Amino acid sequence: MSPPNYAGIVSRLMAVLIDAAALTVVTPIAVLGPPMMWQSLAGTPPAWFTSSFQIAGATLPLVYFSLAWWATGQTLGGLVLAIMVRRADGSRVGLFRAALRATLGLLFAPIWFFGMILVLVQAHRRAMHDLVFGTVVVRKPAR
Repeated sequence: MSPPNYAGIVSRLMAVLIDAAALTVVTPIAVLGPPMMWQSLAGTPPAWFTSSFQIAGATLPLVYFSLAWWATGQTLGGLVLAIMVRRADGSRVGLFRAALRATLGLLFAPIWFFGMILVLVQAHRRAMHDLVFGTVVVRKPAR
């Protein structure tokens, strides 16, 4: 088995941009779509209905990153660029680790991006958050 091919900073940042673009399109549809449909069919939706979709929209990025990294190691951006998140030993990322990685990345995005500078100098191209969570971002092997 060949050693992993670690993803560089450009691939990683492009993947984040793709994910941000996807979330920018999907989130308003998820938040506004069902209440607008309710209104067109039955009048003003109840406050609990509208609020529940607002909460869902607020948590959508966390759910998206957590489930994607846990289930396949890839978000949409990772899929497009053929990169994936793995544990440092090459195994899959567990749900708790994926959720924690996503939570802290979303809450502290400027620190997350600043920590990407380490990709340029670290042996396995690991960013600061990769070192903290014991993860690596690798190129997906061709089948």
